[in-house]
Amino acid sequence: MYEYIKGNKVSLTQDMVVIDVGGIGYLLHISLTTHNEIKDQDRPSIFVHLYVREDQMELFGFSSEVERNMFRLLIGVSGVGIHTARLILSACSPTEIQQAILSENIEVFKSVKGIGSKTAKRIILDLKDKVFKEYGMSIPEKSGMAQIDTDEAFNALVALGFQRQRIRKALNEILKKGESGTTTEKLVKSALKIMTGPK
Repeated sequence: MYEYIKGNKVSLTQDMVVIDVGGIGYLLHISLTTHNEIKDQDRPSIFVHLYVREDQMELFGFSSEVERNMFRLLIGVSGVGIHTARLILSACSPTEIQQAILSENIEVFKSVKGIGSKTAKRIILDLKDKVFKEYGMSIPEKSGMAQIDTDEAFNALVALGFQRQRIRKALNEILKKGESGTTTEKLVKSALKIMTGPK
């Protein structure tokens, strides 16, 4: 129903933001990751997930499509509710969550308040195949790349009109090389070279 909301930021806390769009204030629940991304923006553009139950309707906001996609994967796991998923995304970046799932690192999830071994194992069991299919190969832990740069590069390339599958393939190719000191700008340029170069 909603894809994104862009408007004036009326108020912001670590777990929610109110955006004014044409005189209507939308309250969106957010993660700490999104909070940090939009705190210096007067008119943020926020991707939206509408959560609906019989007696409940809430909006959740995300600074990137990658984060929203991860949220949707997490809430599809039995025992992981909307607010638990938000806590996970506040404690870890989407890339860190991908790595934890693919490497079967339950300690990452157990470090989040309210998640025990059983739920951590279920997250990994339920999502490993889905994450591999969605994001491709595991990102090397010692690649030396800032994870936020990878997320930002992915979003920038999506905005340029490239297909997500091609972007993931290109970024994975770069990440496997393990180049150190790679910034968002360098990632984008390298990925563009791969995707637009001779086949």
